[in-house]
Amino acid sequence: MTWSRRRFIGEGSTAAAVAAVWGCAPEGSEGPGAAAEPDALHVPAGPRHLLAEPGPMVPPVPAILLTINGAPGDPDEISVLWTFVVNGDPPQVGVSAGSEHLARRLLEQHSEFVLNVPTASFIEAFDTADMNSGSVADKFALTGLTRGRAVAVDAPTIEEAPIHCECRTIASLEVPPMRKLFIAEVVATTVLEGAVDPAGRLIVPNVPFFGMTAGSGEHYTMGQRVGNIGMTVGRTDIKY
Repeated sequence: MTWSRRRFIGEGSTAAAVAAVWGCAPEGSEGPGAAAEPDALHVPAGPRHLLAEPGPMVPPVPAILLTINGAPGDPDEISVLWTFVVNGDPPQVGVSAGSEHLARRLLEQHSEFVLNVPTASFIEAFDTADMNSGSVADKFALTGLTRGRAVAVDAPTIEEAPIHCECRTIASLEVPPMRKLFIAEVVATTVLEGAVDPAGRLIVPNVPFFGMTAGSGEHYTMGQRVGNIGMTVGRTDIKY
């Protein structure tokens, strides 16, 4: 069987979609999931090799949950898309959606959305949203995440996320063969108390943010492995 990155819900129950959960290696265990001791850190050395398959191996990259209004009569959508910073002043971000993404059609329909910055505490809900299509199931119901509303744009939020970046699309670009890039202005940012200092500076040690290591498909906080892409459907083969 040939798998796409995400398993789209077409058959079976919602319970079946979240039943298989791949566990993370416990803290202190041996193997690729174990955190390295400070004295074990080193810079790789030796000859450079050309990989058989090229890939965008740029770890870590942001792990972000995009929320956007659904089409008329449909539930709101939660999607995991490639996300990046375009500019700091003015604040601008970019998201990339493939032709298979429901979020792409919704981004073309709606000009406003929210980037919700998750934490490792709901890594399984993050992966469940990533692995399942909102065209069939309500992802808020599927993941158990709490639906909220943005303060400056017309879009839903995920209340568990410590940071909401409320965005409005200002440009888009077709990227062959099958992706579309959306550039947006961040028009409002809200945070949970404790995530930033009084000056609005992010306090990274206070919140277990995580990113994906593009090239291995694993999720890490600041050095500790917390999961991998496809963990909720029993997959360990996804790198990007």
